[in-house]
Amino acid sequence: MSEFNGRTILVTGASGGIGGETVRQLVHAGAHVIASGRDGDKLAELAAETGCDTVVFDLESEESIKEAITGLDLYGVVNCGGWGGEIATPMDTDIDVFDTVMRINARGSLLVTKYASREMIRLGKGGAIVNVSSQASLVALEGHISYGSSKAALDNITRVSALELGGYGIRVNSVNPTVVMTPMSAWYWGRPDIEGPFLEAMPLHKWATEADIAGPIVFLLSDKASMITGVSLPIDGGYSSR
Repeated sequence: MSEFNGRTILVTGASGGIGGETVRQLVHAGAHVIASGRDGDKLAELAAETGCDTVVFDLESEESIKEAITGLDLYGVVNCGGWGGEIATPMDTDIDVFDTVMRINARGSLLVTKYASREMIRLGKGGAIVNVSSQASLVALEGHISYGSSKAALDNITRVSALELGGYGIRVNSVNPTVVMTPMSAWYWGRPDIEGPFLEAMPLHKWATEADIAGPIVFLLSDKASMITGVSLPIDGGYSSR
């Protein structure tokens, strides 16, 4: 019998690297995956590769989220959709960027949880939600006032949701990854003045891969993690343990 035995799991942000790899690993583990993201072409490619289903909705629109999720027979959710915003200090941050980052990363994930958890409760079979947070919520990182704040809010959404949904057999956890070195992140994290000191401060001295993040997400969704809820799990090479 497969690990997930056809359980339906919604993955937001599936057109991105971590989300896409999470879809691949969940399908491999026997889940029925519904992949969501902003890039329809990438979702179509992912569907052709993995056999997942797809759905498009706007994380900034409650009505869009409600319409897409209502009626789905969900067992699990991965809130992976997000936006990095800007690199800025509190002195020069663009408050409009701050508002957008909070709206997508925290408010959007809460809205997905709001409507997905209703469907999970309706089914009455328990379930699991994993929020993809960041090490930026656990430690202070220069330039990350908006992004870190949004992920700190997401960690609290995780804890309160775990408290509120536990009685329905629904577990809620966060994973808090370090940087995954992709072309999108290399413009900042790949700079010698940033990369060198950061990796030197990290006990494992290496960047994470998408698979490094997706594996723990799949674990937290599985029955192997049946007594784990309300945690924020660092996947950061030991950086936040300093």
